[in-house]
Amino acid sequence: MVQITPKDEELIALLKVDSREPVAALARKLGLSRTTVQDRLRRLEESGVIAAYSIKLSREMELGGMRAYVTLSVEPRRQVEVARMLARFPQIETLHTLSGKFDLIAQVKTTSSEAMDRLIDEMGQMPGITRIETSVILSTKLDRR
Repeated sequence: MVQITPKDEELIALLKVDSREPVAALARKLGLSRTTVQDRLRRLEESGVIAAYSIKLSREMELGGMRAYVTLSVEPRRQVEVARMLARFPQIETLHTLSGKFDLIAQVKTTSSEAMDRLIDEMGQMPGITRIETSVILSTKLDRR
């Protein structure tokens, strides 16, 4: 594992705000040379500390469609198989294993309630899934991602 310095932490924090910020601007903010920042970025990427760069859509773009948490009970020993099948659905944004009465939880986004209904129906027909419970997200009060 690579050693993360305080400057690396500052760099990562700046990238979380704007991952497209030019290296020269990052260097100015960090009080480092452009070459040093490029080297740090390369080291963080190669070591896997920075796994990917992505975008965060504006609130207006995110408001379209419907989001829900879908909890799933899965037959014993079929969780890996079910997770692999679920990964094929582009509407599934995240998929996590759980402790408790459900085995998996997916955060899903569809374009409409009808599309959500179709997705839940398709998931329910998958071999290995024994129970589904859906909770529609009404609003987001806090998002620190």
